[in-house]
Amino acid sequence: MDNRGVMPIIIQAPNHFQRAKHLLEGLDGPLAFAVFCLSCVGLLTMYSSSGDNGLFWDHARNMLLAGFIMFVVAQIPPHRLMTFALPLYSFGVALLIAVALFGLTKKGARRWLYVGFVIQPSEILKIAMPLMLSWWFQKREGQLRPLDFLVASVLLLVPVALIVKQPDLGTAILVFSAGLYVIFFAGLSWKLIIPPVVMLFVGVIALIVLEPTLCDSDFHWPLLRDYQQQRICTLLDPGRDPLGRGFHIIQGMIAIGSGGIFGKGFMQGTQTHLDFIPEHTTDFIFAAYSEEFGFFGAVILIIGFIFLILRGLSIALEGPTLFSRLLAGSVTLIFFTYAFVNMAMVSGILPVVGVPLPFISYGGTAMVTLGFGLGILMSISKAKQLVQS
Repeated sequence: MDNRGVMPIIIQAPNHFQRAKHLLEGLDGPLAFAVFCLSCVGLLTMYSSSGDNGLFWDHARNMLLAGFIMFVVAQIPPHRLMTFALPLYSFGVALLIAVALFGLTKKGARRWLYVGFVIQPSEILKIAMPLMLSWWFQKREGQLRPLDFLVASVLLLVPVALIVKQPDLGTAILVFSAGLYVIFFAGLSWKLIIPPVVMLFVGVIALIVLEPTLCDSDFHWPLLRDYQQQRICTLLDPGRDPLGRGFHIIQGMIAIGSGGIFGKGFMQGTQTHLDFIPEHTTDFIFAAYSEEFGFFGAVILIIGFIFLILRGLSIALEGPTLFSRLLAGSVTLIFFTYAFVNMAMVSGILPVVGVPLPFISYGGTAMVTLGFGLGILMSISKAKQLVQS
């Protein structure tokens, strides 16, 4: 108490523990638990399949980097994320145009750009695309017209066309899917969805029936490159070139089948450790995992992804704004697309494309993208809790 009889107010600055606790408050526990479990499976599988402790530690480092990015992005409120949409999308498309004009070419593909160091600009669009389209529909909330969906389609198809031209079919599928999910959640009419689905179904049936003619060496498909045509034909009949283009699919299916119900055991996968499975630490790591942990292990892994996806959709449903709901729904289904396409191509259901298995496959760029996506979901979940409180 001072000379005037007034009791002074003492404000104590928060300590480091209190500050850290504040940053962790609001992070979605179930989502973090799912990511932690899948990451543990990824580390276990990488240790076994790599046969190289250096690769294992690199994978662990990439996971830590993804976790750090997730934590940082989770601190950014969704309305702040919305301000990045237009600049990030414009920057990404500009880089794709630069790649088309003077990008680096490796193995017949022009996908990279040298800016003091080598970058792959198409990766930016995996996040920029759902951000941009979610922003677009947020601005038109309550007054959507068919023209707005047409503009959204153009915004989607421009970068997808540039990525296909590189060519990079795997990334094009992911970017296209991310944008399509936003357009669907925004209220795209089923009248516009059902006809393409029916046409796709009819096309697949026709492809299977006419496979001998369409896959003849003298028959050339329009719009597709030769290697893309061969991938589809190899999917229909891997035995047509068992030591060449069909080798990946055949060895992947052998590894999955040889795992049986409970697998051969940790670090006991012969197909993996004798190098019969190509790319067994990246695109085909699901085959290596299934060989060692069998059908039971594969089911557990799929359940883990299902839990992650359901939790993400739950966050999307409870998002405080249209932007949040569209973005969370799209990002969540990106994880679904990653997992489904990878497992399907390794199992011989889809053609082989360069799509990694989230948290399991080795790859720094993909891990950074996943970390950013998880950070977005954490941010939206945190904003939802703040609104409710």
